[in-house]
Amino acid sequence: MKLLLLFTLVACVVYLTESKALVCYYSSKAVYRPEPFKYEVEDNDPFLCTHLNYAFAGLGEDFTIKVLDPRNDLCDDGGKCGFDRFTRLKEQNPELKTLLSVGGASEESSRYSMMAEDPATRKIFIDSTLKLLKEHKFDGIDLDWEYPTKKGGSPDDYVNFVTLLREFSEALHPEGMILTAAVSAGKNTIDPAYDVPGMSKYLDLINLMTYNFHGNWEKYTHHRSILYAHPKDEGRALTLNQDYAVNYWIEKGAPKEKLVLGLPFHAHTYTLDSAAETGIYAPASNPGPSEGGYNQICASQMTEDWTIVHEPDMNEPYGYYGLNWFAYEDSISLGIKAKYAVDKGLAGCMVWSIDADDFHGTCYGKPRPLLNAINDALNL
Repeated sequence: MKLLLLFTLVACVVYLTESKALVCYYSSKAVYRPEPFKYEVEDNDPFLCTHLNYAFAGLGEDFTIKVLDPRNDLCDDGGKCGFDRFTRLKEQNPELKTLLSVGGASEESSRYSMMAEDPATRKIFIDSTLKLLKEHKFDGIDLDWEYPTKKGGSPDDYVNFVTLLREFSEALHPEGMILTAAVSAGKNTIDPAYDVPGMSKYLDLINLMTYNFHGNWEKYTHHRSILYAHPKDEGRALTLNQDYAVNYWIEKGAPKEKLVLGLPFHAHTYTLDSAAETGIYAPASNPGPSEGGYNQICASQMTEDWTIVHEPDMNEPYGYYGLNWFAYEDSISLGIKAKYAVDKGLAGCMVWSIDADDFHGTCYGKPRPLLNAINDALNL
């Protein structure tokens, strides 16, 4: 009886302390930012994320995987060896998984659609990807096709994307590699683009891009990654929040233990029409200043006369100075969202992108306040 009780207690402790995934995208373009925002591969802390995704590789016209920045990514001809330096972070933390993310918003969806429709071109893409992953000791691939059936894609992508995932799974999993995907959180994309049960069979993690719900393409202010619907939301806007997206993916058949809640470290900006209206749904006919990372936001808050607002009906802050209006996340809002992921039973959280945190600790004296807040809430 005592042994049974001890086993039960140990099992409970293991269950309660089971770590959650924290998937961190690293934008390799961050090496080209001016100081103090320039971010090198070695600026990644290999102990704060469970998965680090190198963004991005692409798809070539010949349907092979394409290295988008050979000078930065490869060692050839005096290159900076970004891929190899990235995967060597595992020497500090052998538990870390390093993945190569393929796609992104700049890639042509139509090319991925053409590749996915033909068994021969799928094989070219998969074989070349596996070869590149092995050469640079990546642990797997993250597919960021934005989006099947959209932006020049074909209705057949709905089926072909699952076929592509199945064939990738058959190639990667026997090699001990993992397969993940970054997917839309918008209902208008989810419905035509994703056979959710089919995808879920082959993906190890499903990274929900639960951000960019709103932006300066609209003529009013709103938050890009609001957790719950705002009281003023109505109609389609009621679907443009993280809680709705998570529940909809689960309703469509995604296992919640594979879903990863996406959290942005970047802001969306607007130019207010009038300084007299500054809240959510304030008129804003024009884009704001160039959108930056949290590190740029908090640096600006130290030099400009910002008004920062935490509405009682929102978990996220927004701020403004003059007619410049910013929707962003801080350590408090991200901690709330990470706890939501835990309470919901999700696999964990995803960050786009790790290089936008205040990694120097310039603003409040503590490096990486956003990433540490997520870690604290996930109990990593």
